[in-house]
Amino acid sequence: MENFKRKDKNTGRKAKDTERYNKGSERLAEEIPSNYVAGRNAVGELLSGGKDIEKIFVQSGEREGSINMLIGKARERKIPIIEIDKARLDRMMPGVRHQGIIAAASEAEYSTVADILAYAEELGEAPFVVLLDGVEDPHNLGAIIRSAECMGAHGIIIPKRRAVGLTATVAKASAGAIMHMRVAKVTNLSVTIDELKEKGLWIYGADMGGASVYETDTSGAIGLVLGSEGDGISRLVREKCDHIISIPMFGKVNSMNVSCAAAVLLANIANRRKGG
Repeated sequence: MENFKRKDKNTGRKAKDTERYNKGSERLAEEIPSNYVAGRNAVGELLSGGKDIEKIFVQSGEREGSINMLIGKARERKIPIIEIDKARLDRMMPGVRHQGIIAAASEAEYSTVADILAYAEELGEAPFVVLLDGVEDPHNLGAIIRSAECMGAHGIIIPKRRAVGLTATVAKASAGAIMHMRVAKVTNLSVTIDELKEKGLWIYGADMGGASVYETDTSGAIGLVLGSEGDGISRLVREKCDHIISIPMFGKVNSMNVSCAAAVLLANIANRRKGG
């Protein structure tokens, strides 16, 4: 009689468990943003290398040793420091030994306002700049970058604080446009508007109650200001604008998502600039 080996009932279960673990690990890796860097040595190298950093998350409470040195370096570079508890740090990078510090590096290098204006001059065109007053949703920023690039804008200006920067999600939402669009990060948007005015740009703020964009001459050197998702343009920035423009609404809903509004406004401005 032929002998048969008795099958280990646990073999199939172990294989399934291994497969489930591997799939779980792959999914976990996908959920961690590619621009996150954890650990004191890794963050230290990022700071020393001069890489653009969006913000640094540090564990709240008493700190000692090298982490204080890293925080000092970050403050010298005016990088926002956000204190959160250990549980939140653990959730940001599950299974990674973060040592109480995580840095969010930029997905692309920042330009300066001077770089943006120089690029327009290089092309022999009147500057066309987009200024974002507190856009916080990375998908909105990515979509605006894509629309701005398609419509021939020379650059985008964002504030350093209370706004999203060039994160991995922004890069993905821009569908590659982030590699072609100059983005400058400034400390004070109001001061930057004054500087642009001195350079000869007219500043148009997009807000409700303004003149129709369809009937406004937006040719020449201009800056278009778009506000945040919830509050729109801040009072101080609105007061700095030379003109307020808006998109006429014909439906039952009286407002648009900022990235959708940006696409409409940018397309109309581009049409004016090309003599349409």
